[in-house]
This record gives sequence, C-alpha cells and structure tokens, in this order.
Amino acid sequence: MARVIQVGLGLWGLNWAEEVFPQVPAAEPVALVDPSPEALERAQASLGVAPSACFASLNDALKVVEADLVIATVRTQAHHPVVMEALEAGFHVLVEKPFASTIAEAEEMVAAAEAAGRVLMVNQNYRFHPAPIHVAELVARRALGRVNLVSLDFRRHGPSQGYRYWDMPHPLIADMSIHHFDLMRMVLGSDPRRVTCRTWNFGGTPFVYDPLGVATVEFEDASMVSYRGSWVSGGENTAWAGEWAMDCAEGEIRWMSRDHDRGLVLNPDRVTVKRLGEPASAPKLPPLEFVDRAGSLAAMLEAIEGREPPRFSSGRDNLMSLALVEAAILSAARDGEWVDIAEIFA
Repeated sequence: MARVIQVGLGLWGLNWAEEVFPQVPAAEPVALVDPSPEALERAQASLGVAPSACFASLNDALKVVEADLVIATVRTQAHHPVVMEALEAGFHVLVEKPFASTIAEAEEMVAAAEAAGRVLMVNQNYRFHPAPIHVAELVARRALGRVNLVSLDFRRHGPSQGYRYWDMPHPLIADMSIHHFDLMRMVLGSDPRRVTCRTWNFGGTPFVYDPLGVATVEFEDASMVSYRGSWVSGGENTAWAGEWAMDCAEGEIRWMSRDHDRGLVLNPDRVTVKRLGEPASAPKLPPLEFVDRAGSLAAMLEAIEGREPPRFSSGRDNLMSLALVEAAILSAARDGEWVDIAEIFA
C-alpha cells in the first residue's frame, strides 16, 4: 500500500480523486492539498474527506501526515515548484503532463529525482491502452516490415466538449499533441530527429492562441509522421488518441484508441492489420487490468517497488516528448522552418 498526497484539486484534479484512486486500491490517499478553500470544500463534499486531511500547502500536509508518493495535478506552470518541493522532502512524484513549461525546468526535476534516488513519472496515460501497446509490439518485431510513413489525425470541437482553457498558450501542441507526440515515440520505438510545424487560429473561436496545427516529424529510424490536429473541428470526432494509418514495407496498420466522451467509453480500441495481398484482419486485443490514468498510477506503484514496467514514462524518458513539443512550437514561430531536437537540448 502506497500512501498518497494529492496536490491540486481543480476540475481535473478532483476528477483524479473521484475516478482514479478507487480503481487502484493499492494507492491510499492520505491528504489533499490546494490553496483554494473553495476547492478543498468541493473535495470534502464530493469525496467525504475529513477537513483534517485537507491542507492549503504541501508543507502544511508534511507536518501532519506520512506518505510515500506525491501526485501533482496542478496547472503546468506550478509543476516545477511542487515537484521540486516534493522531491526535496524525499517523496516519489507522479506529475501530470505536460511535464514542465520548459526543458530547463524538466531537466532540473529529473536531476533532482536522480540525486534523491526517487521515482519521477509523467502521466502519459494514453500509453496505457490496448491498441498502442499491441501496435508497438507489432512494430518492434517488424511484423509488417519497417514503418515508412505514419498519418495521424486528431479532430475535436473543444467549445462544445467541455474544453475551457481558452487562454492557455499553445492549446493544441502543448496541451493535446503532447499525447500524440509521446505515442509516436512509444509506438515507433524511436526518437524524433527534427520537426516542421505550422499552427493558426481564425476569427470567431474562443481560443486566444492557435487551436489548429500541422506537423511533419522525422524520426531517428528515418520514418516520417504526418500530423494534423484541430481543437475546433466541425467534422467527425476522432478518438482522443487520434486516427493512425501506418504504412509499412509489407502492409498497413490502422488503429485508434481512447474513444471516450465525458468519461463514457463509446468504442473499444481497434487495430486493423492488412498484409500485402491478403485481406485485412482485426486482432483481438487483450484487456488491461489498469487502463488510462489508473494504468499510470499502477505503473508508478510498480516502479516505487523496484519493478519498472514496460513503456514506463519516467521523467528522463519524457524529456524527449517535451522536447518535440518545444521544437514544434519553435518551428511554428519560425513559419514552419525545420527545427532539430538537438537545438532544444542545446
């Protein structure tokens, strides 16, 4: 049993407390932290938590409770101070994506975790679904030969689907595409080399910053990903993980994952494999014990116990996903100029 302090009880943080912890009995919440009295009152009413387990700061909680793990479900700008405080106090940390506001902040957190001998994980919850896991295994054993080209589309209409962070910088690339970029790395088993990206907005959207974008990502294994994303699509929704078409030397893999809407699972993950000259087939995907954020939390508990699971999104691993986000944003600022990932780390 791991004792957990959760920091951050906004709408997403409260959803974590309501929906995720009950799915992972080995994680025991012992304290909730938020500087907002209203947020703490909402949590007490919704969860039945005693006021004595609610605190205005992590420092206040540390004076009263004993814990093993801190989960940071605060806004991105607060990740660095909360994570650093937790690591310095000797805790393992699971932090929401995007990992940090900058690569420099992320690298500092990774270094602090390694110096302290603590586990630092980023919640890349899209990794914990059957389709991407199965496809990653197909690619790893070259079941259809090498991957040449990947086409990936994401379409959602944020204004009608509960999105509310209208003033967030880079709402597509930093807040949403981070999931897709991270899945690219996981599924291809390769890291990005460079990216070209364009983003834009148009009159009449509630977004202050660009909710649409296109990018081409070149990977170290020479595969290419063509990516198109929209938070203001008037077309048919894709699943949250997007629609993937992977052109391989000996056939094609099409898949989709995380077809959810307001917590409701509409369709299970789907994978279709078509080998050259053969009819398409849909392999049966084995169920996972823990899915999505519950999968992240369960993986974190394994890592704390010294059994880091496959596809674990450690802080160090996630630096490359964050670097791809930063490179795409930089490319967009340069009117689509190619940006090398090495430049971001430099």
